Amino acid sequence: MIKVGIIGCGKIAQVRHLPEYAANPNVEIVGYYDKNESRAREMAEKYGGTAYSTYFELLKNPEIDAVSVCVENHNHAEISTAALYAGKHVLCEKPMAITLAECESMVAAAEFNNKYLMIGHNMRFDPVYRKAKEMLDAGVIGDIITFRTVYGNSGPEGWSMDSTWFFDKNKAAMGALSDMGIHKVDVLQYLTGQKVIETTAKVVTLNKRDDDGNLISVDDNALCILRMSGGAVGTLAASWTIYGHECQSTCLYGTKGIMLIYNNPGIPIEVRERGSNTITGYGFDELQTKSGVIDEFVDALVNDREPEVSGREALTTMRTIFASIKSSDTGKTVSVNSDFVSHL
Repeated sequence: MIKVGIIGCGKIAQVRHLPEYAANPNVEIVGYYDKNESRAREMAEKYGGTAYSTYFELLKNPEIDAVSVCVENHNHAEISTAALYAGKHVLCEKPMAITLAECESMVAAAEFNNKYLMIGHNMRFDPVYRKAKEMLDAGVIGDIITFRTVYGNSGPEGWSMDSTWFFDKNKAAMGALSDMGIHKVDVLQYLTGQKVIETTAKVVTLNKRDDDGNLISVDDNALCILRMSGGAVGTLAASWTIYGHECQSTCLYGTKGIMLIYNNPGIPIEVRERGSNTITGYGFDELQTKSGVIDEFVDALVNDREPEVSGREALTTMRTIFASIKSSDTGKTVSVNSDFVSHL
């Protein structure tokens, strides 16, 4: 039985971490901390366990094996690192941290203390992407040449309990690129089996405004041209200003055909064969209902193995995010993850 503590009891904890831990037979939730103490007490009453007045007190509990870190971005590194040095395994929400140095320090803390660190990239656990990966590995569209992917919605106001912190550079540090685009960087690397090695980006604030009518202090849109380690090149767009139905389309163009993922409502995967009019659609009886992240984290702890999205794996995604911001700031193409170049 894995005993878990929750640090940060806001929306993501309430809709993902807490119910998914509670549904896992290998888990007992025993501790809660939130800067809003009444929220922590409310979760303790609902799921059982103890609400703590500080996260340090929670980490001092020797019974707790692991923690979920579900706080504002600027606190991810501090709390995750403290937890790892306290001997706890850590599942941290994305983005991993707000500087590359902080991300690297989290990985170092996990390895130094012989603990597992996982980052909450959930998109790759969607059954649709799992099936797409299986088909791509089988060569259904051959080698991927180019791609385009988009992830956008109307912004965190529609789903977050405390949406204003997402717009505050002092708390969130980054905007739509790190909130939305980060998912697509991870899933692109997962699907293609390649790492991003170069980015040319424009990261901007176009429309979102604060309560005073001023443009928010983080980006609400980002467009990146990405070059991958296996030679594929494509575009990634992330947006908080798609004021309609959420867009999550990914199109992969290969030597033998095209794969479209979440491009056509009702048909999660379409494959179009090269040189013919044949289009094959793949439906799913049951789409993603759980994040998959919590079950993967727990299974990794139960079986004493590295989780699929380890801190070191997530570093490649964070390097791409920071490099894209640098590219936008400097107006230049920026190299990233050069250790993964395989096609030169």
